[in-house]
Amino acid sequence: MGKVYLIGAGPGAADLITVRGARLLGMADVVLHDALVEPDMLAYAPPGARKIAVGKRCGRRSTAQQFINKQIVDAARAHALVVRLKGGDPMLFGRADEEMRALEEAGIEYEVVPGITAALAAASAVKRSLTLRGVSRSVALATRSRAPDSEAIREQVNADSLVFYMGRDSAPEIAQELIDAGRPAATPVAIVEACSTPRERTLTLTLEALAMGEAQQWLDAAQPSLLMIGEAFAERKTLLPVSRQDEMADEQRARVAA
Repeated sequence: MGKVYLIGAGPGAADLITVRGARLLGMADVVLHDALVEPDMLAYAPPGARKIAVGKRCGRRSTAQQFINKQIVDAARAHALVVRLKGGDPMLFGRADEEMRALEEAGIEYEVVPGITAALAAASAVKRSLTLRGVSRSVALATRSRAPDSEAIREQVNADSLVFYMGRDSAPEIAQELIDAGRPAATPVAIVEACSTPRERTLTLTLEALAMGEAQQWLDAAQPSLLMIGEAFAERKTLLPVSRQDEMADEQRARVAA
């Protein structure tokens, strides 16, 4: 029996994989990689390593998860070091639990190597913090199934900053559901496409504009994208922590009183 490493490839750019992930990838006999893994990332693998694409893309023909599990187990039974290379971080929207269960049932040793998830890289791309003193004290990382879940939307609206993975096709519906749940229509939205790759693009608009479908023509169906929603993504000059607002109000009242 070999050993399997579930490695987070990071958000896209080959040099955003961790040092540990790159080192293990460089020792792999077999690499089973996601569709979102950039070709440059696979260059870390040894020339003789077998590379197997097992990508799953929403709305496209993709490999069934049970078959992916079987491929990982079969590879570990035939090779010493197997890498399951997953976009972003393995433990976030990556079906890692299903693969770990399959390995455990087969009695195969494995290890998880974390990676930079796309939400963190996207925040860097738009130069906005996911948390901001006095503005955003909570962050929700979410995805939306094809069937609307009003209860889930009501729970998510309570987070100050929202990041929706795999939200491109349902962006107008997500925005309208958030507005219906009480989110202000003027809430800032930042969209980051193909984060950290040479194809990266960003778009800023409001929740209302997103609900009206104004981003749909801009979005590229061939590229992954994230929706980032909340006051933390407003233009920086408009942001002022609540504590400082209070201080300014006190100063103004003092001047009036004088």
